[in-house]
Order: sequence, then C-alpha cells, then structure tokens
Amino acid sequence: MAQRNLPRAGAVLVIGLGRFGAALAATLEDIGREVLAVEKDEHLVSQWSGRLPVVEADATNPDALEQLGAQDFSVVVVGVGTSLEASVLVTANLVDMEVPQIWAKATSGEHGRILRRIGAHHVVYPEHDAGQRVAHMVSGRMLDYIEMEDGFTIVKMRPPRETQGFTIGQSQIRARYGVTVLGVKSPGEAFEYATEDTRISPGDTIIVSGDSSLLETFAARP
Repeated sequence: MAQRNLPRAGAVLVIGLGRFGAALAATLEDIGREVLAVEKDEHLVSQWSGRLPVVEADATNPDALEQLGAQDFSVVVVGVGTSLEASVLVTANLVDMEVPQIWAKATSGEHGRILRRIGAHHVVYPEHDAGQRVAHMVSGRMLDYIEMEDGFTIVKMRPPRETQGFTIGQSQIRARYGVTVLGVKSPGEAFEYATEDTRISPGDTIIVSGDSSLLETFAARP
C-alpha cells in the first residue's frame, strides 16, 4: 500500500465506515473538509469509494497506519465500535504516533474509560447522546437540544405563552428562570440576536442557553 501524499492542514482521518463513521465522513466531505476514510471491510470500501476518498486497510496494524500517514493528520476519528479490542488497538496505535487530536467512539461507559486511559483526547457516545437528546425533545416544546459540558446547554424551542407579546426585558426571563435568550427567529425572517428590546411573538423560535435543569423548568412552562 503506497503512502498517500495529501495535504494535512485541517484534514481528518476517519477510521471505520460503520453508521457513525460513514455519516461523519460524508458530512465532513459535504462541508468542504478534507477527509480520508480507512475501512478493512472490502464491501464497505466498495460501497463508499464513489463518494469518499477511502483506503482499504486494517488500522489495528501500526504499519498500515504509518503507511497511510496517520501521524500527519491533525485530527483522527476512531469510528470502530463493534469490537472493543479493535477500538482499543487502533486508539493505542494513534496515541503511540502522537496524533494531536484523537476522537474515539465508545459503546459503553467502561469502553469509554478504557479509551481515555490509553490516551484518547475525546470520547463520544453516539447512541447514548442521541437518545438523551431525543428524550429532551419529546418531553416538551424543545425543538433541538445540545448539552455542552458541566450542565451548560443550548436549546431551540417554542416560547412559553407568558413570554409571547413581550420584550425579553419585560418578561425578565433571566431574572425569573436563570436562562438567557440568545436569539429569536420569526417565520420568514432572518435570525436575530436577542437584546432586552427583542419582542417574542407566538410563532417565533427562540435559542436559549443555561443550566440544563433550569432550561427544563423554563421549557415546561405552558
């Protein structure tokens, strides 16, 4: 396998083209990021070869990763999740190569702890995170839910009735609920960054940030 001479600035190496890895690689490609996918299953390689730059290789083999130039990528995502052993081996290989940013998929808390112990910089739990996000969305008026860290969360939601027809200053949302309205989107209008004078209408969508528990309370208002 010949080494690929691709420019590495901002490039992302995605290892594993299961559902998570394939969706991530395709999205990176769509938004204009340079991406190279690595997959050992020849059928998946064939399936994605017309859509993505993809190489058939076994990333558990450090020699294969070295030939691919994995050490030259600024970001590598380990999308291998079905085999804990393979996930750990690939991540350990990348740690040994001193890759600056290693993102690794975990399928359980134990799996994630192992990945962190061996040196993964970021561990993601796609199934858990998706389930948590949907749970918040189906439980009330939230349209989208993104939890950052330490409980800080940003949500897109319909405004509670008590805020409709009033400016943000008049509603005193921050003083009463401890959350901050970042922006307002009216139907057919451009997104507007919120100020104290921004008026909220019944058909609006609002972007709100704050502690997740406080946002739950605010979103539960009728």
